[in-house]
Amino acid sequence: MESTLAYIKDNQTKFINQLIELLKIPSVSADPAYTKDVRKTAELLAKEFNDLGLDEVAVIDTAGHPIVYAEKIIDPNLPTVLVYGHYDVQPADPIDLWTSGPFEPVIKKTEIHPEGAIFARGACDDKGQMYMHVKAVEAMIATNTLACNVKLMIEGEEEVGSANLETFIRGHKEKLAADVILVSDTGMISLDTPSITTGLRGLSYVEVEVTGPNRDLHSGLYGGAVANPINILCKMIASLHDENNHITIPEFYDKVVDLSDEERAEMAKAPYSEAAYKKALDIKATYGEKGYSTNERGSIRPTLDVNGIWGGYTGEGAKTVIASKAYAKISMRLVPHQSPEEITAIFQKHFEAIAPESVTVKVTPHHGGQPSVTEIDSIEYEAASNALAESFGKRPIPVRSGGSIPIVAMFEQVLGLKTILLGFGLDSDAIHSPNEHYGIKNFNKGIETIPLFYKHYAALKK
Repeated sequence: MESTLAYIKDNQTKFINQLIELLKIPSVSADPAYTKDVRKTAELLAKEFNDLGLDEVAVIDTAGHPIVYAEKIIDPNLPTVLVYGHYDVQPADPIDLWTSGPFEPVIKKTEIHPEGAIFARGACDDKGQMYMHVKAVEAMIATNTLACNVKLMIEGEEEVGSANLETFIRGHKEKLAADVILVSDTGMISLDTPSITTGLRGLSYVEVEVTGPNRDLHSGLYGGAVANPINILCKMIASLHDENNHITIPEFYDKVVDLSDEERAEMAKAPYSEAAYKKALDIKATYGEKGYSTNERGSIRPTLDVNGIWGGYTGEGAKTVIASKAYAKISMRLVPHQSPEEITAIFQKHFEAIAPESVTVKVTPHHGGQPSVTEIDSIEYEAASNALAESFGKRPIPVRSGGSIPIVAMFEQVLGLKTILLGFGLDSDAIHSPNEHYGIKNFNKGIETIPLFYKHYAALKK
């Protein structure tokens, strides 16, 4: 691998300049005004794939934005790595909070990134991290050190829910056949403490509507005699947790599997300061399910949270009414083996059952996503762990993310493949926020580490 690492080092400036050009294109998938820019980005990637000598390069149209595909099959007997990434980005709003143009990339030094970071929309999520794989593949091809076959599938709709990705995958299962999926769209603890995301929570998201009288009523004339839907909704929501912050919905925990003491101990090795955590959020105490640490509550345990609640009069001044309706949006983060469809049905049955006869309840399911987990005793995890250990000089810590990436579970369901989340971003990179950025060192370290994954994976698969 010495020649590969030397090639990467010799071309660091070129790689950064190429990424900057990619970041200049406002490939905002959510806004139709940028449709041409989204396609322009796809076509730019396809041109680069052709220039690198990849095969089967194509910009494949979907019902939405296109998917860019390319491959390099050097030996059918070798394992195949399918790389997934996305080239679309979030809208840049609010623009006035950016210290430099969101699509005018600049390199600035920060306390966390003294060597510099690229500030631009998509710098970390996911153009910068996706592009690490492109440059790593370039280095391996240029130095004839590609240890596995590689396929790249880069989509343009991740930031709007990947609405057409599953249809594409189901229609191209043979083309996408591989042994493992490699994704860099997550983070790591720090450059001093490498980590691998081994689990993602799923999601069940619903909206509830509680209806009382057939119209808003005068609170003086009817108060105390007619059920107030807002009061009722608040009581119903409050009843969803007990005194230990345990969710009270029957059957909710039936399929929740406790982690082994070994894995909990490994996760506990992650650096953590309760004082720093509270200070960063300006809170006096943490809060959550009894019997679990703060990190565990936010990653390996299911949750139920109200994301919005409204009803009645909320304008200026006073309007004394008993509202006819009250509403809330509720999300439930799920852990492995919990099905969003089952949890949504369980929630709906329970929420309707606890409603008093004085109101009617409507539950409207919105979107959801399956949880996923990668076992730390798998070949795939071992290869990633070995790669990071060689690159960073220390073993990575397995971490479970509290967030959801539904496509990971979909990959396993449709393609039967496990995904390795080999992310190099940091919590401080402000993804989806103004002043998003990505450290130069993180970018370079990712490019150096990815070829090591190929090397170790090929060795373990023999």
